[in-house]
Amino acid sequence: MSAVERIVRPGETREASSPKPPERGHLHEAGVVASSVYAHGVRIADIAVEEAGEWARKDGHVVWIGLLEPDAALLACVQRQFSLHPLAVEDATNAHQRPKLEQYGDALFVVARTAQMVDKRIAFGETHIFVGNGYIVSVRHGASTSYKTVRQHWETCPTSLAKGEDFILYAILDFIVDNYMPVLESIHEEVEAFEDKVLERPMGRADIERLYTLRRDLLRLRNAVGPLVDVCQRLANASVPQVRPTLAPMFRDVTDHVRTVQEKIDSLREVLAFAFEASLLVGQSQENAIFKKLAAWAAILAVPTAIAGVYGMNFKNMPELELQFGYHAVLTVIVTSCAVLYWRFRKNGWL
Repeated sequence: MSAVERIVRPGETREASSPKPPERGHLHEAGVVASSVYAHGVRIADIAVEEAGEWARKDGHVVWIGLLEPDAALLACVQRQFSLHPLAVEDATNAHQRPKLEQYGDALFVVARTAQMVDKRIAFGETHIFVGNGYIVSVRHGASTSYKTVRQHWETCPTSLAKGEDFILYAILDFIVDNYMPVLESIHEEVEAFEDKVLERPMGRADIERLYTLRRDLLRLRNAVGPLVDVCQRLANASVPQVRPTLAPMFRDVTDHVRTVQEKIDSLREVLAFAFEASLLVGQSQENAIFKKLAAWAAILAVPTAIAGVYGMNFKNMPELELQFGYHAVLTVIVTSCAVLYWRFRKNGWL
């Protein structure tokens, strides 16, 4: 009797039922985050990837495998266990895909982009999900939060987990979308800081470079999130045979969350654009104020300059030069003219 046949009760552990089969080993341990089998929502054993196909074919059992940046040998092993389509496996190997939903016979292949804040920049990753009868395999690449939290949470709710592999697909997608929010909240705090100081002074070069970086990262995030709306809509409208109609409301909820993320991204990008425009206007306003001050002082200084220039031409026949109070009169005219000009410029807000 094989080990697979002996583990039939949810309360039993693998070790208590039978010795480890020789093929388990540690062949793919480096890329395997978790590999478990569930019966009626209860995890009954941690299994080797080489055993996954046999477990998946048992009625009422679901195999959930989590992989992190697996090598070609590990993906080939998973492919053999579940007869995965070569094109889907190739996509999961390359890990440079847009969010999408593909059907390959009885199997479903979903790609979603993940995001995390790393050193004040948005780092992107990918998750590839294979869904079929009795199994679900998630393959993570790049920046991504571990789905261990998802697994631990739903293992406490066997009733929900017993709904099957399509429910696990929902749980993973919902977790991915929820993890967009901390990224946006972090950016939102920085955007608010920009708003607070944009009216105080024009942006410096460092501020402009940071603003450009944020807008570019938000655009990349929007491009990563946008196609996920179509993926979730297709999962919600019962056009995918691998997803039961009873789960349609859950995928509609994920769709709403994705749209909320899109709206928040668009809002942040608009605020950053307004902040940049406001900074330019503040800078132009300050430049205009400086130009007005310079022009006002130039006009004031033009009066004594002009008068001094007239009497500095050294003509012999200038009668007023002989006046007893000519010097005092000229100084009085200069001071009075400058004072009047200063008062007018001050009144008009140029000084």
